[in-house]
Amino acid sequence: MSILVVGTVAFDSIETPFGSAERILGGSASYFALAASFFTRVRIVGVIGQDFPQEYLDLFSQRPIDLEGVKKEPGETFHWRGKYHEDINVRDTLELHLNVLSGFVPQLPELYRDAEYVFLGNIDPLMQLEVLNQIRRMRLVVCDTMDHWIRESLEDLRKVLKRIEILVINDSEARLLSGYNNIVRAARAILKMGPKVVLVKRGEYGVLQFSDSTIFATPAYPLEEVFDPTGAGDSFAGGFLGQLARSSDQSQQGIRRAIVYGSVVASFTVEDFGVKRLAGVSLAEIEERYKSFAQLTDFQT
Repeated sequence: MSILVVGTVAFDSIETPFGSAERILGGSASYFALAASFFTRVRIVGVIGQDFPQEYLDLFSQRPIDLEGVKKEPGETFHWRGKYHEDINVRDTLELHLNVLSGFVPQLPELYRDAEYVFLGNIDPLMQLEVLNQIRRMRLVVCDTMDHWIRESLEDLRKVLKRIEILVINDSEARLLSGYNNIVRAARAILKMGPKVVLVKRGEYGVLQFSDSTIFATPAYPLEEVFDPTGAGDSFAGGFLGQLARSSDQSQQGIRRAIVYGSVVASFTVEDFGVKRLAGVSLAEIEERYKSFAQLTDFQT
């Protein structure tokens, strides 16, 4: 079983209260693929520039990650620069250079068109629709988005929402998309737009899962230090969908178990800058922290 991810493969330049890092590996597809590859094979569709170093490609190749769908184009790689405040949940985008991502039209290799599990990373909804139109069969599609697309491309985003099963979104984006301040009302409104499940990311406060009949809440794994929250959401999505693909269990219990795995993988990501911690962690460490997470939230009624 494998997962198709379409998103950005990028350079990130990051400043946090704990330090800084310049032009390190980033992008939604990068974090997602590394996280999901602990559980199953991953196929990436994205674009990079001529300046993208071989060492980053080698990092992917050392894992069960297929790079046939990553195209190298003349020009420079997508580059984001951001600064986090003392409140690590607040960040400012200082620079955003689309470079080769501008005008990119995803073209899926023939082998990728039979993907059953699909993650549409945080990219233009038109690109997400283009991907969906190229896939012959889909068992489960998970989608991410952001406030920019909600404001600028709402009509196209609504078309995407009608064709997916699970939407991953943060609380402020859920309020913006729905028009409701109350997060429960917001999630209920989004469910009516098409998704069967809405996962609301709440940073250090965990994740809320909504479906027509249930609500499930899980905390974030408690950490003494958070160095860099960049990519935590995409790592969560990778761990979540990776576990769903590994287990083939889309029951309520299976989804809840996958949410916890996603939270565990994300907890490793934030312990260092960029993908450094994610690249060095082992599946055994993930499973051990998953057990600790289960004990943390266990109680008898």
